[in-house]
Amino acid sequence: MKITVMMTDEQIVTLDVDPHESVENVKALLEVETSVPLQQQQLLYNGKEIRNSEKLSAVGVKDDDLVMMVPNAASGGSTNDLGMNPDGSAANPAAFQRQIRSDSNMMAQLSQNDPELAQAILGDNLNQLQELLRERYRQRSATRRQQEEELALLAADPFDVEAQKKIEAAIRQRGIDENWEAALEHNPEAFARVVMLYVDMEVNGVPLKAFVDSGAQSTIISKSCAERCGLLRLLDQRYKGIAHGVGQTEILGRIHVASIKIGNIFYPCSFTVLDSPNMEFLFGLDMLRKHQCIIDLKDNVLRVGGGEVSVPFLQEKDIPSHFLDEQRYAKEASGSGAPVSSGTVVDSKNASRGGQSSGSAHGNKSQGPDFEAKISRLVELGFGRDAVIQALQLFNGNEDQAAGFLFGG
Repeated sequence: MKITVMMTDEQIVTLDVDPHESVENVKALLEVETSVPLQQQQLLYNGKEIRNSEKLSAVGVKDDDLVMMVPNAASGGSTNDLGMNPDGSAANPAAFQRQIRSDSNMMAQLSQNDPELAQAILGDNLNQLQELLRERYRQRSATRRQQEEELALLAADPFDVEAQKKIEAAIRQRGIDENWEAALEHNPEAFARVVMLYVDMEVNGVPLKAFVDSGAQSTIISKSCAERCGLLRLLDQRYKGIAHGVGQTEILGRIHVASIKIGNIFYPCSFTVLDSPNMEFLFGLDMLRKHQCIIDLKDNVLRVGGGEVSVPFLQEKDIPSHFLDEQRYAKEASGSGAPVSSGTVVDSKNASRGGQSSGSAHGNKSQGPDFEAKISRLVELGFGRDAVIQALQLFNGNEDQAAGFLFGG
């Protein structure tokens, strides 16, 4: 026959035993299943203790009956001391802690199944232990309620529309829970924070932590950073515009060329200048392509110049804390300045040398009778139309310079 044994921590064990089995042998089976020593077990049936020498059938235990197991008061510590409160916490946390610590088998099992609780039992913070015990009780209660609801739904009228909706929701939630459990087992890193890619660079001789972002159209430097690097004097305000990302912010202008040092090699770099407080320097797709960079996530390095120099991506501890402060980032994003992030698109309005303003880089606005012809000829060379328009606007319609820029990028 089968009997169900419930422990004080609400752990449930099902045993397949002979009706004429002695209580002592049942306790021995429970010791194997629960790691609770036989001497520390006290079995209750219908609220009365059953002694080791008694047979199950003699005390009236039948198939599918429930037996309670509580700590044996004679094994050290009173039952009240080792009991549990209604909220799942220990009645006497110090005695509970000592009891679990003294049982090496139980500690080994706990370390494997619930390392957080095992660490709390080994620690000195009884408040933390109590809170964890309450949390585990809430989790068990929630699971039990869910199981009861599912059983109630199975017994509901199959033609009841509301019952069918609840069954559908329960099935969907079951699928979500199974998917979550599978992710915890096979893809636990998905629940950790992803640290963005930063490398050490020097801009005009000033060391910086550069955010590498292949999803941003242009390389971006903040106004304050450009000033610190001594580049603000080179700001060309004719290239004002709007940067679109998660929101938008104003482009103050462009610094056409300055030297950056990656590893031990210097490279020319162009910058779009934003008044953005949450991003000092972003190494965007334009310079990544120009300098034939490779984002190597296997070796965790940025390779520049086709591999002539490699610099490691920074670990989280090496990135300034304000770069990682998500709350501050969100607060700034909700203000007047938009965050500069992956997907940033630069929409600049470039003033021509004659003082006439050209159109938006993404507006594809015609700029003369031969402008479309220039676009067609450059597109035939294999470049995208938007990139061609931007290059022509950058060089004020000079087709040769635009072609050189596109081939160099």
